[in-house]
Amino acid sequence: MFKLYNYWRSSSSYRVRIALNLKLVEYETVPVHLVRDGGEQHKPEFHALNPHELVPLLVDGDFALGQSLAIFHYLEAQLPQPALVPQDAREAARMWAFCQAIACEIQPLQNTRVLRYLSEELGLAEDARTAWLRHWIGSGLAALEEELAQRPAHPYCFGQTPTYADCCLVPQMYAAERFGALRDWPRLQAITERCRGHEAFIKAHPDAQADAPKS
Repeated sequence: MFKLYNYWRSSSSYRVRIALNLKLVEYETVPVHLVRDGGEQHKPEFHALNPHELVPLLVDGDFALGQSLAIFHYLEAQLPQPALVPQDAREAARMWAFCQAIACEIQPLQNTRVLRYLSEELGLAEDARTAWLRHWIGSGLAALEEELAQRPAHPYCFGQTPTYADCCLVPQMYAAERFGALRDWPRLQAITERCRGHEAFIKAHPDAQADAPKS
């Protein structure tokens, strides 16, 4: 059984949970709290597993792999069905570019360690930090909205069924809502709402995780 080290509100963890659910595989989650006690990701036992001290981390037997997009590639190779990559080579390439736009360009700028550095090391005031954050999330998602608007409409980002692009989009839209960066993006919002009714996405939602704070 796969073991997933993750944090309930981590966008990159969220996207991997969705992918595992879409692949219909059982997996054990191991919570790693990124804030409590200075961050559990810095503890020696987790550092030994992942020197980058980041989540998610997927463990398959004696094999451990970090970085969500690398995990996607591994899942697709190990569990080819149901496929989460378009069959057409050009569509597949566009899908991976969509994923990278989120995972490499937008989402890293909202990471806890980045925001903490802006506040604690650079002394950025809360309102300035929020404006900075909203700018980068907003501009990145606006570009993806424009990209999808230029293509034929589909229920999901790249067709009639979810792909890894949808696994990336939904957590990023969750973060946009959380940080007050949401704008009028009809294509992205329609896809997100459709995904949110899918069982794989419902089970992966941050609020449904065992380590989510209970009100």
